[in-house]
Amino acid sequence: MVRELLLFQARIDRLTKSAMMLGVPVLLITNPLDVAYFTGFLGGDSYLLLGRGRPKLLSDFRYQEELAEVSSLAEIIIRKGTMGAVVLEQLSGSKECGVQAESMTVAERNQLAAGLGDVKGKGGCKIIETSGLVSAMRAVKDASEVALIKAAAKIQQQALLAVLPELKPGISELEVAAMIESEMKRRGSSAPGFQTIVAAQPNGSLPHHRPGRAKLKANKTVLIDWGAIYKGYHSDMTRVYALGKWPKKIAEIYAIALDAKEAAAAALAPGRTTREIDGLARDYIAKHGYGEFFGHGLGHGLGLNGHEDPRVTNMQTETPLIAGHVLTIEPGIYLPGVGGVRIEDDYVITERGATNLCSLPQSIDACTL
Repeated sequence: MVRELLLFQARIDRLTKSAMMLGVPVLLITNPLDVAYFTGFLGGDSYLLLGRGRPKLLSDFRYQEELAEVSSLAEIIIRKGTMGAVVLEQLSGSKECGVQAESMTVAERNQLAAGLGDVKGKGGCKIIETSGLVSAMRAVKDASEVALIKAAAKIQQQALLAVLPELKPGISELEVAAMIESEMKRRGSSAPGFQTIVAAQPNGSLPHHRPGRAKLKANKTVLIDWGAIYKGYHSDMTRVYALGKWPKKIAEIYAIALDAKEAAAAALAPGRTTREIDGLARDYIAKHGYGEFFGHGLGHGLGLNGHEDPRVTNMQTETPLIAGHVLTIEPGIYLPGVGGVRIEDDYVITERGATNLCSLPQSIDACTL
């Protein structure tokens, strides 16, 4: 615990310094996952105030006992009234305060401005809208974060392996999803990273299909996209399995998607850009005649959020990869009325390349049940 507290303190010091360099003497952290990043507290409904002496963690009675563990990092303020009231109280006398524009609603910002006397930007405490300060830090994982993501991936893989023998014709998508989520919890996942996707052919053509009463069938495929959360950190994987013989068209696009994934993963390294990596898989799929059937980005960052920076896509400004980025590679081909394929693993960028944090087999033979 001492080592973790030192890590959190270093993060707080780094953010405080960055904010000061941007002319933000006081910073209010309102995103609950950002609060967790700096303190380890995952309860939510709490704010972190930096820049006025000792950091202050503003929370309520529900978390008072739990927050004692982080009292050496920050002064714990247990509010008796609304969060807005305690924020105003703590900002009394401040001339400027930075807020997280990307997580604070317009209504919250206006309410705070009114309370601080900064409705028109004059007098009182001036609100400075910041963006990206914390997300830039969170995008680069340290060794402890990578270890937690790898642990989450291990949990989710073991859970699926426990469920695979139960995948038989006649079982519903919802039943499969329930079994996977139960097995992940049994192994230490606090919650599924997202609504588990179980898509029996032809539902596999829907990238974010919501599982329903459709049943698995012999000699048909099922796409499973699932994720675990371990100590706040997410993992995310996708596999496609055939219950017997693979339908010819699905087998064809599976081979293409797998080759595209492996080509993109092999190119991961510091200095390569997100758009460049996306293009390697996208061009390969297009070359084989299925470009119009791959319409989403190739991948996304992983951490305290299931989707965060960097975004591996052709739809946003490119980002150079650096050591410590953790991201998914997940090309897909989706054929309406037929079915779809997506294959996904999690990678950490290293000094010389990248390491796959997942080990579940993905060959078509290994995915034949």
